[in-house]
Amino acid sequence: MQQPVRIAPSILAADFARLGEEVRAVTAAGADAIHIDVMDGHFVPNLTIGPDIVRALRSHSDLPFEAHLMVAPVDEFAAAFAAAGADLIIVHPEAGPHLHRTIQRIKAGGKKAGVALNPATPVEAAVAVIDDVDLILVMSVNPGFGGQSFIESQFDKIARLRALIDASGRAIDLEVDGGINFDTAPRAIAAGADLLVAGTATFTGGAEAYADNIRRLRGHGDNGGDGPDRR
Repeated sequence: MQQPVRIAPSILAADFARLGEEVRAVTAAGADAIHIDVMDGHFVPNLTIGPDIVRALRSHSDLPFEAHLMVAPVDEFAAAFAAAGADLIIVHPEAGPHLHRTIQRIKAGGKKAGVALNPATPVEAAVAVIDDVDLILVMSVNPGFGGQSFIESQFDKIARLRALIDASGRAIDLEVDGGINFDTAPRAIAAGADLLVAGTATFTGGAEAYADNIRRLRGHGDNGGDGPDRR
């Protein structure tokens, strides 16, 4: 069953010179989680942040921290980001030899686990771990950089995953990351997404605009829920 629509601002689009302030601002503006894009310059062609930044930001928000690990090999980094304060660790099937083992290790450490599917990664990659994950993330752009346009074919993937999750009977979040804006958000929600990663669309206009940005992104398909519990 599709859950209330929630927004997870991606700090990749924030002002890196003022990350603590930015995280506090989107928390106050009504965000539901903080999405942290971790890139290693190897698995994807960009280099972003390490666990020390997560540790430094942890005191600036009581929201859940999502660490989206676009790194390979992933297992060691999953443990490091969990120790730094991430609440949910998201990994790609291609980033390690044993996806199920990676997810089991994350869960054994007391954290939630998610699996991310790149645009060319088939829905079937999530089937083998459907009983273990807390979240499935659809990458609606090729990972590596913010500000890209939504790949239209991913709307069908969202719908297929929605059906898969509903059939499982489990409360698995269906998240979409990439090209989310005021035009694509309602379409992603209509296809079955209930958690949207929004970087540029959230962090445009300065802190005074964040609450309205989040409201507009969520309001296209909010079904009346109050969002997740705070951490």
